[in-house]
Amino acid sequence: MARTPRITNQQILEAARQVFLQQGFGASTLEIAQQAGISEASIFKRFSTKEKLFLAAMGIPEKPPWVNELESLCGKGNFKENLINICFQIMEFYREVLPRVMMLRSLGNPIPELEGKEPKPMQEVKVLTAFLEHEINQGRLRPCDAKTVAHILLGSVMNYVFLEQISSQVTIPTIELPLNSGDSTTEVSPFVHSLVDIVWQGIAPSQD
Repeated sequence: MARTPRITNQQILEAARQVFLQQGFGASTLEIAQQAGISEASIFKRFSTKEKLFLAAMGIPEKPPWVNELESLCGKGNFKENLINICFQIMEFYREVLPRVMMLRSLGNPIPELEGKEPKPMQEVKVLTAFLEHEINQGRLRPCDAKTVAHILLGSVMNYVFLEQISSQVTIPTIELPLNSGDSTTEVSPFVHSLVDIVWQGIAPSQD
């Protein structure tokens, strides 16, 4: 008896992507299974919920990579340089994710939120706020409203990426900056550098 060919996760995601783009999150997982040529139960052996299947199919991570970076930067290195690096990573993340979200919106398809959780942008504001509050408590940032600063940074970067998308900008300039006051450099957007430079004037720790 011939063995049934094993389907890969990528093949399942490709089938799911086609169906979700046509029908939105309301699409049936049974229909996705039929598109992939497997049973519906097989889908849930790989992806525990429909929400997780949707996010994976659309290339939208549950946890942005820059959030992991925050954990390693708490209380370490040059804080201003860290902030520039984080904002650039946020920009790169939204350059990848925003076009997919806009495509779904243009088709009239809603973006689901994982059950019991806040909308993702608000989760990200909370994460960045907690990072800034930690730096304030460490004396690496002057006392200020960390949530407002988080909104300014995230909102500005997201709006910049949105304007890039609707203006179809092809060439995105970058500049090289020293990384953590060392010999190595990293490429960042001039906008990110200017944004952090302006905000820094109001949040830099006092020198006395």
